[in-house]
Amino acid sequence: MDIGFLGLGTMGAPMARNLLKAGHSLRVWNRGAAPREALAREGAHACDTPRQAAAPVLISMLAHDQAVRESVLDSGLLDALPEGAIHVNMATVSVAFARELADAHAARGVAYVAAPVLGRVDVAQAGKLNILAGGEPADIARVQPLLDVLGARTWHFGARPEQANAVKLAANFCLASAIGTMAEAGALVRGHDVAPADFLAMLTSTVFAAPAYQGYGGLIARQQYSPAGFKMTLGLKDVRLALAAGEAKHVPMPLASTLRDGLLEGIAQGDGDLDWSALAKVSARRAGQA
Repeated sequence: MDIGFLGLGTMGAPMARNLLKAGHSLRVWNRGAAPREALAREGAHACDTPRQAAAPVLISMLAHDQAVRESVLDSGLLDALPEGAIHVNMATVSVAFARELADAHAARGVAYVAAPVLGRVDVAQAGKLNILAGGEPADIARVQPLLDVLGARTWHFGARPEQANAVKLAANFCLASAIGTMAEAGALVRGHDVAPADFLAMLTSTVFAAPAYQGYGGLIARQQYSPAGFKMTLGLKDVRLALAAGEAKHVPMPLASTLRDGLLEGIAQGDGDLDWSALAKVSARRAGQA
């Protein structure tokens, strides 16, 4: 397929690379030149502007609402897409903006699918992401061969694209909760002269023997917060979006408010570029264990 791909960050670059390896033709754009030049050396066509990436299939993997707005709407890219085009937005965006995007695409006759993903960089590299899809079933079916290159499984969550974004925010809220719980529990056992690494090794091998707990528990145990797989600033963004989505439907989320404050505290202490598992540093500071 002829694909335009926007966003070549830590997740977008390996995803684009997998599509190239699968034999697809890619026009790639990224705000910084180095990532798009690297993909060009591997066979992609590097674009200087988002509009130049217009293709029958557009995939975007950008950081937040504003990045998507600037790259897809403000740049004129949406208007430049050919007749019958489809846009697969794999970014984690707010539910409200997801609705706005769906309306904007419908007004221009462009099919729109939301397909945010679950998985860290190594999972993206392996093409084993879990993809959360929202949109018309026929539209998802059109791009399913591409989703199969990028992910191990595609989960369908309704005909409205924003439904997939609500699910992604809920999932990231669960991850933030797991991190926050292990962070405070680690500080608790350290207060009683037990090594957090020993406690987390037991926890993630028994009652919480699940990939999310094992992965993030290992990072906390090793205090390995850099390089960040998912920055604390992005974690704060997603928890805030989850709170906004809850408020829009009158769903109280007191734990999310606590997590927001913890992430905000970490960023205020200069840890914004660390992995969001650095919530453990926040708990340690609060306990006087820094």
